[in-house]
Amino acid sequence: MHKTTLSLLSLLPLAGQALAQADKRPNIVFIMTDDHTAQMMSCYGNSPVLTPNLDRIAREGVRFSNSFVANSLSGPSRACMLTGKHSHKNGFTGNEQSVFDGTQQTMPKLLQEAGYQTALIGKWHLVSTPTGFDYYEILPGQGDYYNPDFIEMDGSVRREQGYCTDLITEKSIAWLEQRDKERPFILFVHHKACHRDWLPPLKYLREYEDTVFPLPSNFRDDWAGRLAAQQQEMSIASPHDMDIAYDNKMWLPGDTTRLSDLYLSYISRLSPEDSAAYHQFYDSLSVAFRQAPLEGERLAEWKFQRYMRDYAKVTRSLDDNVGKLLDYLEQSGLTDNTLIVYTSDQGFYMGEHGWFDKRFMYEESLNTPLLMRLPEGYGRRGVVREMVQNIDYAPTFLELAGAPVPSDMQGMSLLPLLRTQKGKAKWRKAVYYHYYEYPAEHSVKRHYGIRTERWKLIHFYNDIDEWELFDLKNDPSEMRNLYGDPRYHKAQSRLGKQLRQLQLLYDDPIEQQLLGVTAD
Repeated sequence: MHKTTLSLLSLLPLAGQALAQADKRPNIVFIMTDDHTAQMMSCYGNSPVLTPNLDRIAREGVRFSNSFVANSLSGPSRACMLTGKHSHKNGFTGNEQSVFDGTQQTMPKLLQEAGYQTALIGKWHLVSTPTGFDYYEILPGQGDYYNPDFIEMDGSVRREQGYCTDLITEKSIAWLEQRDKERPFILFVHHKACHRDWLPPLKYLREYEDTVFPLPSNFRDDWAGRLAAQQQEMSIASPHDMDIAYDNKMWLPGDTTRLSDLYLSYISRLSPEDSAAYHQFYDSLSVAFRQAPLEGERLAEWKFQRYMRDYAKVTRSLDDNVGKLLDYLEQSGLTDNTLIVYTSDQGFYMGEHGWFDKRFMYEESLNTPLLMRLPEGYGRRGVVREMVQNIDYAPTFLELAGAPVPSDMQGMSLLPLLRTQKGKAKWRKAVYYHYYEYPAEHSVKRHYGIRTERWKLIHFYNDIDEWELFDLKNDPSEMRNLYGDPRYHKAQSRLGKQLRQLQLLYDDPIEQQLLGVTAD
């Protein structure tokens, strides 16, 4: 036999060993919820509810205290996560304006090419058919809490019996059971919870009913000096914005509100038996509500309590199901070689500024929770204070998988932060944000801006041209717009220059398109 042939044969065992080693690359379980905010997670402190299973991820891994989105809206946030690019680059700028281009480069496709199994269970909300997944079962649109439909890979739609959060967890575990055990995987577990209109599982209907949730200090914000905030439509007090039937479930036969028909369509999915239990609970509340009519501030505070209680019930079920998935991973021996990520598509207002919903660049919606339980070999524990963004997930997962990170991805891999302790990794000092969906539900003006450790500069455009500047150190609730105050001219000028640098970095030409508008 030729010496060259012998040499090649001698290398085969090494090649086999390398392949076996490649198959042991870390798995990834990416749990994304909808509208779940850090204020409602006990591991972030000051939460009025307990989330012991989410806390477990934080306790065993890391909690990011400065985790931000690039565009605080469900579909755009998901597009940023999948592509590692800002909205203007991935093309999905708003839920009502866009269809995600599934032919473009995405992180799941690149992981497929690297040998990973890819699966998505739950909410998709990007209009187009998912691509880059070996398996998926997705909710149509926003999906339903009760007996939801699921779209399968052949396009068929099947109604399932049960509560959406439970079903997504069960389907995720079922996929983990039947996957190819010899190959690494990434599983996207995308929950509908905690999205409006916060329909709880029947077993938790009476939970939190005796809880009195504290009002945020700025619940009665009059939005002085912030024109865009004055013109929004996401006020808890407003009967137009927070609908008494749709959002607070105060409905009796014969009632009609702006969104009551939509509310009735949601609960019509319940079985007769479950419907009777549901109506028994909420109808009694509705009767009591009408017998003691409220108005003004008392009504606004009452609506806040109902909102918080239903949101908390949905959150409790979510936390339960995260616990089920964590238990399965541990019992299956997967925990040590799996990156477990928990996040939401953005934050949410829990009465801050008198609001619900998200969209604005203010802290409660810009900031999104992010927890990670790390695989072996990554030593960071505790709180990560560096400024991270949802465009960072794609490069992080690719680097973890040993796959090349494309140069056109705009995010940064988080692995340097996870390998080292604070201060040992060079990192960004500011994040860029751009929100596009106007005119639309909640009437939040288009805006872009920059956030640094201390400062935030925002420009609202379209039918208004307004700038806002906030000192987050002295005004963390963002109540005082300092833009134009001569005492802050240096900070304002510096932030304007930094903002333009980020727009150049991310190739967002918006400021050049707004003729005559500058930040000086």
